[in-house]
Amino acid sequence: MRRDRTAFSIALTACVLLSATIAPAAEPAQTIKTQKVAVKVETLATGLDHPWAAEVLPDGAYLVTERPGRMRLVRDGKVSAPIAGVPKVYARGQGGLLDVALDPNFSGNRTLYFTASMAGDGGSGTAVFRAKLSADEKQLTGVKRIFLMNTLSRGNIQYGSRIAIARDGSLFVSLGDRGQQDRAQNFHDDAGSIIHIGADGSIPANNPFKDGKRALPEIWSKGHRNPQGITFDSATNKLYTAEHGARGGDEINAPEAGRNYGWPVISYGVNYSGTKIGIGTAKVGMEQPLFYWDPSIAPGAIAVYRGRMFPEWNGDLLVTALKFQLLSRLDRDENGRIVERERMFADKFGRLRDITVAPDGALLITTDEADGALLRISRAAN
Repeated sequence: MRRDRTAFSIALTACVLLSATIAPAAEPAQTIKTQKVAVKVETLATGLDHPWAAEVLPDGAYLVTERPGRMRLVRDGKVSAPIAGVPKVYARGQGGLLDVALDPNFSGNRTLYFTASMAGDGGSGTAVFRAKLSADEKQLTGVKRIFLMNTLSRGNIQYGSRIAIARDGSLFVSLGDRGQQDRAQNFHDDAGSIIHIGADGSIPANNPFKDGKRALPEIWSKGHRNPQGITFDSATNKLYTAEHGARGGDEINAPEAGRNYGWPVISYGVNYSGTKIGIGTAKVGMEQPLFYWDPSIAPGAIAVYRGRMFPEWNGDLLVTALKFQLLSRLDRDENGRIVERERMFADKFGRLRDITVAPDGALLITTDEADGALLRISRAAN
């Protein structure tokens, strides 16, 4: 009997240790030639469960979210135990723990923000949280929900959701239409919008509807279907989104205050059944996309490249793709129009979800798989 108990104890201890720290098997780096430069692709971590977002901490470690509701650190090739303090999320379908973004003063205040789908009366919806990462990096403290969609609903699709932090520290957050397309044209519904809130959830003075009469005060722009990418160009301070269309009509937009981007009244896609969406592709008072894909690539995230490592890509838009499993590189032609120049890594690494430009100019990409990975894209040696 004692021997059986000892064996059980040893097995239980082993399981605890495995769950505490995942040590991913090392994978050889790959060198891939792109149109302008050869790149090295390194696998920093594997065994991640649908990793949604990655950020670089000041000491070079990586903070990663997993959609089922876990945050982990990746440091020196090892993946930490889940960070304690993450609230219980609604992890069904496309929902769960989503984006994470570090406060611009993270080195001093340890503050971060994250988005997640949360359950409540009437269903679920997208929420924004603020918290601090403890000095020992083992838990979140002072976790506070600073925003929740005003209308929760059934269904497990199209939550958005990414965070872009403005120069003044305020937050722009993308929210999907939750699969109920008409909500994107209801200006008293958060669904299908880009919202703009302060770091504490307050309403900024420059919001277009801050008095709440014509629209909810947090709304910055409307008519978005499922914007899963949002970012600022650090050089121009222009805001960009990458948005899922239906069947065709994935878009890049540059949301401006009070503007309507048309969904579902206008679209360059069609319904999954093949039927027409809305009235066509244009309507007075509704904005045109800067670029659209047809067929859809299912964009995961967007970055504007301003790093030192790849001067060849300076100012280019980089968009990950889930369906086509690639990285799309776009820039402007001689007339200033955005055009797609290159599709990289097609079908090499799986569904590409997040993209982040690291401080050294390398790219960080997560793969949206049950056995997901964190990849680092750097310049290959000559």
